[in-house]
Amino acid sequence: MDRLPSALADGGNVLTPDNARWLAAGVDQAVPVEAVDSHAHVFVRGLPLAAERRHAPDYDATLDAYVSHLRANGLSHSVLVQPSFLGTDNHYFLDVLKRYPQRFRGVAVIEPGTCHGELAYMDKLGVVGVRLNLIGRPLPDLRSGPWPDLLTRVNAMGWHVEIHRGAGDLAALLPALIEQQCTVVIDHFGRPDPELGASDPGLDYLCGTASTGRVWVKLSAAYRNVADASGTSLGEALTHRLLDAFGPTRLVWGSDWPHTQHRDVIDYDASRAALNQWIPDAFTRQIVLRDSPRMLFRLG
Repeated sequence: MDRLPSALADGGNVLTPDNARWLAAGVDQAVPVEAVDSHAHVFVRGLPLAAERRHAPDYDATLDAYVSHLRANGLSHSVLVQPSFLGTDNHYFLDVLKRYPQRFRGVAVIEPGTCHGELAYMDKLGVVGVRLNLIGRPLPDLRSGPWPDLLTRVNAMGWHVEIHRGAGDLAALLPALIEQQCTVVIDHFGRPDPELGASDPGLDYLCGTASTGRVWVKLSAAYRNVADASGTSLGEALTHRLLDAFGPTRLVWGSDWPHTQHRDVIDYDASRAALNQWIPDAFTRQIVLRDSPRMLFRLG
């Protein structure tokens, strides 16, 4: 594995001249992956909203603002995730992928009966996964109805299935995905119960899936697992558990920008800085920031 640049070894950030020029000029080009933000959202007010939604932001999270955060924090590549409040209308973030096909990948939200042609179109634009955002929704039976066929097609394209659900329900969802040999990505540390934190039994189950080699976990949005706090301390405890179980090659980091519903307790810089606390060792941290997402999201 490549040696770390000195700035990264010291816990800082570094961009090569080529990457710095791209971020400053907004020009897309193929360059080596240096560090990846594996979970962020872009949107503006006025987009069509999903009929069923938990909230609707009253502000814009623009691409230009996001790229400025990447530049300031030494991130060269990104994975954009369709926001829950936009439902299955992926047009806005797909337009971003068209603009930056080398630097950005995407995770879409789709209906289970979505046709192959639409999936192929999204694949061509850089979509690498589908997200099942199941917070507050009934649990689907992934072994019946349209799901097995969809999962077969997702597997054929080399996509992953991203799960956003509380840790206590992961045991009801993951077996069907693992049986069908899906690549599975778990959002936001597995969303442990705020009252239980790192001792949530759902995390025991999640860690037990590491041996399958099919499950990855995002170290992101620890603040979604606590009440009225940034979640940095909980994130450290959760990261230790997940590193012990999965090792760094099955973990990726995400900013969760623009931190919807939690902008009062976190910002981009603090989100990135938290990873240095969660993983003090620079070599291990570089695997999570660069090598693991490069493989998972087909970057570089």
